[in-house]
Amino acid sequence: MYSMQLDKISEAISHFIGMFEISVEEARQLKSYDEFKIAEAVKEETPDLPNTNINIKAPYTLDDFDPHVPYMGLKAELVPNTVGSSFWYTPPEIPNAGPLHPGHHLFHIPHLPGAGGHLVLPDIEPPGAVAAYINQEIRLSDNDYVSAGGHGLTFTPAIDDGSHLAFLMNKAAEVSPLDDLAMPGSGEEMANTVITAGERIAAYADSFDGDATVFVLHPDAASGPIAGIYVNGQLVDEADAPKAEDHLNILKEQQQDNEAASDGPDKDDYNTPPDSSDFMSGWGNGLLNPCVELDTGGNTLINSAVLTNNWTTTSVVAAVGDSYEINAIIQINAYCDSDAAGPSLNGWTLDNAADACFNIAAFKHIDPSAGNEAPTPADGFPAAWVVTQVTGDLIIMSWLQQYSFMMDNDTSILSSSGVRTMVSTGDNTAINDMSISELGHYYDLIIIGGNIYDANIIHQLNLLIDNDLIGAVDGFETSGGGSYSSAGNLLWNDATIINVGGQNHFEALPASYLKAAHDMAAGKDDDPGDILKDPAFHGLGHLRVLYISGDLINMQYVSQTNVLGDSDQVALAMNQLVAHPEAEWTITTGGNQVANFAGIIDVDGTDKTYVGGEHYTHEILIQADIISCDPELGGQNPDALVNEAVAFLADDLTDDAAQVDHPIAPTPDHVQADGVQTILA
Repeated sequence: MYSMQLDKISEAISHFIGMFEISVEEARQLKSYDEFKIAEAVKEETPDLPNTNINIKAPYTLDDFDPHVPYMGLKAELVPNTVGSSFWYTPPEIPNAGPLHPGHHLFHIPHLPGAGGHLVLPDIEPPGAVAAYINQEIRLSDNDYVSAGGHGLTFTPAIDDGSHLAFLMNKAAEVSPLDDLAMPGSGEEMANTVITAGERIAAYADSFDGDATVFVLHPDAASGPIAGIYVNGQLVDEADAPKAEDHLNILKEQQQDNEAASDGPDKDDYNTPPDSSDFMSGWGNGLLNPCVELDTGGNTLINSAVLTNNWTTTSVVAAVGDSYEINAIIQINAYCDSDAAGPSLNGWTLDNAADACFNIAAFKHIDPSAGNEAPTPADGFPAAWVVTQVTGDLIIMSWLQQYSFMMDNDTSILSSSGVRTMVSTGDNTAINDMSISELGHYYDLIIIGGNIYDANIIHQLNLLIDNDLIGAVDGFETSGGGSYSSAGNLLWNDATIINVGGQNHFEALPASYLKAAHDMAAGKDDDPGDILKDPAFHGLGHLRVLYISGDLINMQYVSQTNVLGDSDQVALAMNQLVAHPEAEWTITTGGNQVANFAGIIDVDGTDKTYVGGEHYTHEILIQADIISCDPELGGQNPDALVNEAVAFLADDLTDDAAQVDHPIAPTPDHVQADGVQTILA
């Protein structure tokens, strides 16, 4: 601190020139410095982070993701609870039970008074009857009328496919021995249906005299039951069998969509929004060069069904009565494709692909006991059996019928107006699909007091009528390119029957089984006798037995029918205002597809079947193609037929007489009112 003080004048001058009171400023700084030093002294020091060494052990190598690893939940915690009751249950005593093995699933109760070596057998439930009657039916009438191009004409041809349809149906009925099986309602009717079907199959001749090409196959006594895959009457390997995805368009759409997406924008994608850079892409030639594109075919009908019968799975079946077994596949493709094109189309390109018919049938017999290792003597035989009973018949019935009826008889009269004209009146799709899985109970032995009726029947029928007519009105001419296609139809039948067990396992009923059946019929089920010593039960702890006092009726039936009428009538004309002979024409009236897919999986006695009476087995495979031709249509000039059915529109539409003499739309008896007609007429 300064020892001398400045006078007031000198101090004022010092403030004026920027010099403050030095002593005051020094005191202020000293105070602030002391406070800062105190705060620094009381500040806590942050310790350094500890340096810890961590030892990591990873003895297991991680595999890739496996979606099939089963998940096992935590074991439930069981809380023991004792419930008092005045009821005392004395379990049945089983003499000479022998030592119990862990796999026997018998319950030893040593804590009950006097129970000693007694055993308590588990309770089993009897199966109930199951019957499914399903009828799937699709009906579609899409008879369109299209008039476009400013020709001033109306076209009213006569279309009558009733006679052709009746002819094909009668021929199919002659080929099929099981076309008129009635739906059974009672157990007796079901048994009679199986017997009737077997008699018809046995009486069916191996050769067929008629217009149809028929392949018939019965089982051979030397080679055993029918087995393998047959395509149009030829036995083929599974790798050589045709695949539906290679022929049926609806199964290839996904792949085609993916390929189109990888190729970039489609020049024919007319759903592109106007604000897109691809809008109107590739339309330059279409706007400059007039063309007419007509597609009246491309219809698809599909029936698909899968039946799985696992209602009463068992190792051994023992029947006191007879056994009736039927496995039948009947496949028929019948079609009439008589197309006619006028002489005015002689210079056009014919893009017809041949009609394709496929009948594919597979019979498979799976023996679950084949390849199994023989049980060791230490496994022993069952110590006891548990019996449950069904009084009367046990019915396992699945009766499925699928029908698709479609009429797409389109009528078109077109001319070129100097622009791009596109008309599509076909491309209808009808699909019936059904899958039934009958999953029930498992038994080691089923004893039947009556008969066994086991039938698996698949009946498939495709009917297609595609009699197209393409003709021209007088004066029609074209200098541009033209192409037409009126065939390329696909008829497809695909059926598979898989029997698990049953085949080649039939033996005569032993006396021990016959005695057990009689005892059960009398209400006695406490003495299994020598049944427990059957080698089929070797290694089992106890038997789960089902007793049926009546018949066992197991019937799986699938009937599939497709009926498609696509007889299109096309008339070509010239525009009245300005003719455009340079227009390019593309006409497609075929490309229809009808397909049936069916499969039956039937689980019988997987080890063996004992029969006290007779065993009747009937198997048959019928694959037929029926082709009908229309001589009347093929022998006439399509241009003449078109001119007979074409009339000029009246100038004054209000004239009643003109409306009667020259109707605008066809009569409703063969062409229904359709929205396409209202828009384009």
